[in-house]
Amino acid sequence: MVSRTFRRTMLCMALGMGIASMAAPCAHAGNNDGTVVGHTEAGAVITISNAATGFTRSVTADDKGNYRIPFLAVGNYTLSVAKDGKTLTEPTAVTVTLGNATTVNLGASNATNLSAVNVTGTSIITAVDVTSTESATNISREELRRLPVDQNIAAVATLAPGVVKGASSFGGLSFGGSSVAENAIYVNGLNVTDFYNRNGYSEAPFNFYQEFQVKTGGYSVEFGRTTGGVINAVARSGSNEFHAGVELTMEPGAWHAQAEDRYDANGNRYLTASEDRDSLMKTNIYASGPIVKDKLFIFAMAEQRGDNPRNTNDEGTTLTSNSSSPDFWGTTIDWHINDSNLLSLMAFSDKSKNVGTVYNYDYDTHTIGAKTNTIYTDTGGKNWALTYTNYLTDNLSMKVLYGENRRESFNRALTDLDCNHVAAETAVPKPGVPLGCTTNTAVEKRNDKRKEGRADFEWKLEDHLLRFGYDHEDDDSVYSRHYPGPGAIYYNVYAATPGSTIPNPNGGGVIPPGYNGYVRARRYEIAGNFDTTNNAFYLEDNWQVTPNLLLNAGIRRDGFDNMDAAGRSYIKMDNMWAPRFGFSWDVKGDGTTKLYGNLGRYYLPVANVINIKQAGGLLDQRTYYAFGGWQTLTDANGNKYAIPVLGPQLGGVDTSQGDGTVHDLRSEVNKDMQQVYQDELIVGFQQMLNDKWSWGVNGTYRKLHNAIDDMEISATGKCGPDGYIGWVMGNPGKKNKVWGDTNCDGTADGWVTVDTSKEGWAMYDADGNYLGQRGWVNPKRTYTALEFQLDRAWDDKWSFNASYVLSWNRGNAEGPVNSDTNFDDTGRTENFDDPWVNFGGDGYLPNDRRHQIKLRGTYAITPNWQVAGDANIASGGPITGFGVGNPYDATVYHSYYICVANCDAERSEDRVYESSPRGKYGRMPWTYTLGASITYLRQLADIGQLRVKFAVYNLLNEQRTIQVDQDLQTTISNSTSSTFEQPLRFQSPRFAQLTVSVDF
Repeated sequence: MVSRTFRRTMLCMALGMGIASMAAPCAHAGNNDGTVVGHTEAGAVITISNAATGFTRSVTADDKGNYRIPFLAVGNYTLSVAKDGKTLTEPTAVTVTLGNATTVNLGASNATNLSAVNVTGTSIITAVDVTSTESATNISREELRRLPVDQNIAAVATLAPGVVKGASSFGGLSFGGSSVAENAIYVNGLNVTDFYNRNGYSEAPFNFYQEFQVKTGGYSVEFGRTTGGVINAVARSGSNEFHAGVELTMEPGAWHAQAEDRYDANGNRYLTASEDRDSLMKTNIYASGPIVKDKLFIFAMAEQRGDNPRNTNDEGTTLTSNSSSPDFWGTTIDWHINDSNLLSLMAFSDKSKNVGTVYNYDYDTHTIGAKTNTIYTDTGGKNWALTYTNYLTDNLSMKVLYGENRRESFNRALTDLDCNHVAAETAVPKPGVPLGCTTNTAVEKRNDKRKEGRADFEWKLEDHLLRFGYDHEDDDSVYSRHYPGPGAIYYNVYAATPGSTIPNPNGGGVIPPGYNGYVRARRYEIAGNFDTTNNAFYLEDNWQVTPNLLLNAGIRRDGFDNMDAAGRSYIKMDNMWAPRFGFSWDVKGDGTTKLYGNLGRYYLPVANVINIKQAGGLLDQRTYYAFGGWQTLTDANGNKYAIPVLGPQLGGVDTSQGDGTVHDLRSEVNKDMQQVYQDELIVGFQQMLNDKWSWGVNGTYRKLHNAIDDMEISATGKCGPDGYIGWVMGNPGKKNKVWGDTNCDGTADGWVTVDTSKEGWAMYDADGNYLGQRGWVNPKRTYTALEFQLDRAWDDKWSFNASYVLSWNRGNAEGPVNSDTNFDDTGRTENFDDPWVNFGGDGYLPNDRRHQIKLRGTYAITPNWQVAGDANIASGGPITGFGVGNPYDATVYHSYYICVANCDAERSEDRVYESSPRGKYGRMPWTYTLGASITYLRQLADIGQLRVKFAVYNLLNEQRTIQVDQDLQTTISNSTSSTFEQPLRFQSPRFAQLTVSVDF
């Protein structure tokens, strides 16, 4: 006989599914609020109120005494309970934190059960959330003001265990072994992640935020479109009291330590950094208060910023002086229509303009020469979100959001018409004058606009809490780009020896006698309007099986539709079902000790850069020439510069990455595309030791499935090389269905399925004889970690947090970018261009940091003086020696093989190769980053508070290497690159920051 409890459970889930299916397509906000839950007498009325805003809400405990008050704005509240007109407890101060449930059990004997909470000052803050199965770190504005944490979101995120900064030139953050292009960032529920390449986000000043929550795993089904982590931030709000303040932040150039110049083994300077300078001055003002008391509130902020960095190029022959003006404004407006209906607006602008003036520079004499160029860069945009909250009944609540996120990127220079960009690797002898007559690398304009809507519901039915919702995003990119100069050509010069083979896929790439290098002349142009839509709905049941055991079961369904320049579906994937299961066991039944677990699936969308690069008529034309030395010319201002002398052309013109036309996309995209997704398992334990101390430990296992990337399919199972298809965006190592030749007559006439796990790449011997086919390896990435945390809450005297993560990040695919080879076209890496690029590439991945130790804390010497510290210690990532050839065919591209003998042989099969696997050459050094601060606080009579904080970042001025040159061979030759393992990127030098603020 089926139990009554089981029938009720199934009824609850069915009802939830029915309502979710009827929800209008309006929203996905990401939680920007908190919850209070607990236990009291059955039928008691629990009232929560916020004196600062006049907000009050009452709910009635169920027949088991359980109560829940969701969708509460972050802040301080008072909680009371009464029954039959009698007060059961004294009013209790409660702090609601972002994304968490604060547990307060209210007894019947005029006492509050504080064993389940953390008492800090006079507020209750839950250190152990027994209703949650996720891994997250909460950091409030007040905590950040006490610590030496730089004023940006990335600095906040790296406080969380398992989060590290990307080591490549495109930066970013890696969560739990993921690449830097897999994260999501929300502000007041609005997704502000850069959807063009998913590495970047819109950002407001530090003072605009009230609290951050950094989710590193196990997040619920309301969050999606990420296989990395989530940064969730909420902005400050107004109240019934008028407040205002001003804050000055100063970082004079003299407070920045000098960066080190870098020299090669022969004593030649290859990186010039000692002449770089930076200075910053910003003024932030805010005001907040009631427009209508208890009803309508406003918080408004403006910031003016003067940022004037200067930097030289690597050779020290040019100097760019920048003047940046990222003036900011932001506001939140909250309307308490009544206690059951709330309306909130959040808006901010992070538009910024930078003017870079370029001069000739003589490093030896430290002399600034004539002006050569001016580069203009515009970034940022306007962002807003409107959120409506409705407490429909005691047990049913709703939140609806609509918002827009805009980002501009516009780069251009005065010399764009007249000057080509020229670059040369460090092994190429330099001419003694600047290379080219411009430092601008692209004329690029992009306007991204996200229109986002979402609806979220909570419905409590006896022992079940149903959460369900729907969200929709429309992500539009208007894009154009080309290189500056005549012909829109970018010249790259590489060192090579006569007889060596260069990476020209069109053949003929052998350096002739008398030449010691080659030139790649690249023309790159694209323009168009590209749109992507994302939608999802979710349903989650939180079942309180017993008073101590909570089971969580959720399902999320995602759909992605990336369109070409004509508005046609290019990559469309539906029915991405992501189940997630969790449990939380309140071991002692008092909310102080929790054993929890979470098993879930997460999907990653396709970035808009893919639509643009393949579905927008990209011209990527690469022509190779022997390098005939340097020619010195004079620009219009009388400045001398050098361009390469082009020798004989080497091989044909390569347009394999784009010939300027939009082809029949059926032959360029896998019709049955399989999604990129990650499965994750977390098991953990948390315990409060007393009202201040808590600790926790958890284990995490993540496994990434599939990749969506470009690969050249040069043969099919039926037609062999006669069935050549070309470059396809598909699933390496899987079956791919594309439009091709079905009867081997040279004409594409139907759908062809290519099992790229065993076929798709035509192999030839040195005489051009067809040898058969080869398939691709299956993409793999796993992350295994143990995490330990110890925390002492702030009690107006001191606080402390420590974490240690021991992790292993293995596989053959970092993700949608390659940071070890500095390739940032998200989803168009070189990893699967042909089968040999990734063959033998298993090992520890670029974001593998075996050990991470993080410490932070504050100590109040007196009520007026505080000292604080922050330490981040991490082991270095692996070093790989990449080659360009392989022992199986004549392909010349990145590989895990190097040529060791007979490398100048004409026949590729006569060459001798050896394996060069990931991590063979050890690891980069450990990094140690220590920050320290001292803060002076003083009350200004009854009108406000003065705060003066002096902070030093990277106190020990460690400038250790975080990335090295990993190209062991750049050509097929008998020698290795002279720049292999040469340090390329380093820790930022020490700098100091003075912050003076007055709050009224």
